Amino acid sequence: MTVAYDVVIVGGGHNGLVAAGYLGRAGLRVLVLERLGHVGGAAVSERAFPGVDARLSRYSYLVSLLPRRILAELGVRVELRRRRISSYTPWERDGRSGGLLVDASDERRTVESFRELTGGEREFTAWQEFYGMTGRVAQRVFPSLTEPLPSRAELRARVNDPVAWAELFEAPLGEALERRFTDDVVRGVVLTDALIGTFTHAHDPSLRQNRCFLYHVIGGGTGDWDVPVGGMGAVTGALAEAARAGGAEFRTGCEVVAVDPGGPGRPAEVGYLDADGVERRVGARWVLCNAAPVELARLLGAGGGAATRAGAGSAAGIGVGGEVAGGGGGPEGAQLKVNMLLRRLPQLRDQAVDVRDAFGGTFHIAESYRELENAYRAASAGRLPSPAPSEIYCHSLADRSVLGPDVPAGWHTLTLFGLHLPARLFVGDPDGARQAALEGVLAALDGVLAEPLADCLAVDADGRPCLEVRSPLDLEADLRLPGGNIFHRDLAFPFRAEGGDGTEGGIGGLEEGAGRWGVETSEARVLLCGAGAVRGGGVSGIPGHNAAMAVLGR
Repeated sequence: MTVAYDVVIVGGGHNGLVAAGYLGRAGLRVLVLERLGHVGGAAVSERAFPGVDARLSRYSYLVSLLPRRILAELGVRVELRRRRISSYTPWERDGRSGGLLVDASDERRTVESFRELTGGEREFTAWQEFYGMTGRVAQRVFPSLTEPLPSRAELRARVNDPVAWAELFEAPLGEALERRFTDDVVRGVVLTDALIGTFTHAHDPSLRQNRCFLYHVIGGGTGDWDVPVGGMGAVTGALAEAARAGGAEFRTGCEVVAVDPGGPGRPAEVGYLDADGVERRVGARWVLCNAAPVELARLLGAGGGAATRAGAGSAAGIGVGGEVAGGGGGPEGAQLKVNMLLRRLPQLRDQAVDVRDAFGGTFHIAESYRELENAYRAASAGRLPSPAPSEIYCHSLADRSVLGPDVPAGWHTLTLFGLHLPARLFVGDPDGARQAALEGVLAALDGVLAEPLADCLAVDADGRPCLEVRSPLDLEADLRLPGGNIFHRDLAFPFRAEGGDGTEGGIGGLEEGAGRWGVETSEARVLLCGAGAVRGGGVSGIPGHNAAMAVLGR
C-alpha cells in the first residue's frame, strides 16, 4: 500500500490534537480519524438541555495537568482561571454543624475554619506541612512529565526528599494521612484526590491510590485546578485550530476498525469505516493511538498485529466484545457524573458561609475518611454506598461565559462527581442502578442543604428538570472508555519500573521495553498517545506531546 501519510492518529481527543499539532508543525503529513462527528473526545462543551443556551463541560471539567509549555509551543491561547476557594466540606459533630472552608487567598479565614472544626490549629499546621511537601514534589516532578521517561532511581533523586518519596511512592497513602492528621473530616478531604475515578482505598498495597493522588497534586508544579474559560470545549477547539494551522487533516464520523503495524518493507495500515459506512484503508509510517490500550490491542488483533498473542479481544472488563467481567481483570471506572443547571444556588444548613464561597471551590459531600472507607466496603460488596460520597463544582461562578445572554441572571451550572460507584454496580440493571445511584448522591447533597435541590433546578424547553446523569457504562457507550475508566487503565507512576518495563504490568497486554517516552508498544510503528500511556490521565496533552517527540526523535 502507498504511504499516504507520515502519521495516522486514531482518535481526536485532546491528546490526539496535541500530537497532531506538533507533528504537523514539524512538516509531517498527519491524518486524524475520529469516530464521533466532532473532535475533542471527553474534553468538550455541549448544550445538554433542549432550548437552554448553557454550554456544559459535559465530561472533563477542570484543568491542572496541561503544561503551559505545550500551549505556548503550539500557539494556543486559552484562559485558565484560578479559583479563590479551594474547597468547602460541611460537617456535623456533637450537636454542632459547620463547614471546613479552605480559602486559597485568605490564610486567616482558613485557620479559623480549621479551629472551629478541630478546636485548635494543630490540623491546620499539619495541613500546611503536608501540602508544602506535595508542592515541593510538584515543582520537581511536573517538568519531568514532558521529558524522556526517567528511571525510578532518577526520579527519586530528582524528588530529593526521602520522607516525601516514602509517603507518596512507597507506602500506602493512608499511613501518611493517619500519621499526620487526626481529624476524620480533614483526612477525608485529603484522601479524595486519591479516589477520583479510581476504585480503591487508603491502604491498598498496590498503591493505586498513591498514583491517583500524585497526579492530582502535581499539576502545573502547584497542584492547582483551574477553570477553562469558555468551558472545556474552548481548550480542545483551540488545540484543533492549532493542529489544522499546522497542516493536519481531520476526518470525523470515521471509526477505526483495524490497525496493521506493518513490517520490513511494508508500511502500517489503518482500516476504518468512513462517514458513509464504506470500509477504507490508509497507509502510514506511524500510527498513534489515542484510544485505550485494550482497544488498541483489539485493533491490532483485527489488523493481524502481534497483540493477538496477548489475548486481545478477550481482555476482562467492558469494551472488548461488550462483556463485563464484574470488575475482574479489565479497566473499570468508578464514578457518576451529574450535570445540572440551577435557577439559583441552594441555601446551606451552614448559615455561616456564603453559598457562592461554598460552591466556588470543590464542595465535598459525605467524604470524611470514615465515610469514604464505608462507601468503598459497600461497593466492594455489591451495594450502592449510603451515604454516597461526591464532590460538586460550579463553573459559572468563575466563568459565566458558558451561559448565553438569554439565560437569566442568578442561574448556574452545577457538576457533581460521585465516588466509589464502580461499573460492576451498573451491569445487571443499568437504568435502574443509574437512577438509584443518582438518588443516592442527591440525597446526600440534600442532607447538607436548607432546601431541596429539586426546588432549585431549572427546566428545559420540554419542561423537564435540567439534570443529566452518566454512569461508567454510559461513558463507555458515549466515548468508548473501557468500563467507563476515565484514565483508560490504572494510572502508572511517572518512571520506568525496575526491569525496564515502562508501566507496572505493561500496557493493555502489549509487551514493552524500557520506553524512552512511555508511549512505546511492542509494535515499533505503533505508539500510544492517549491517557493509557505512562504519564497519562486527565486533560494534560502530555501523552500527545510525548508521542510526537517519540516520532520526531526517530
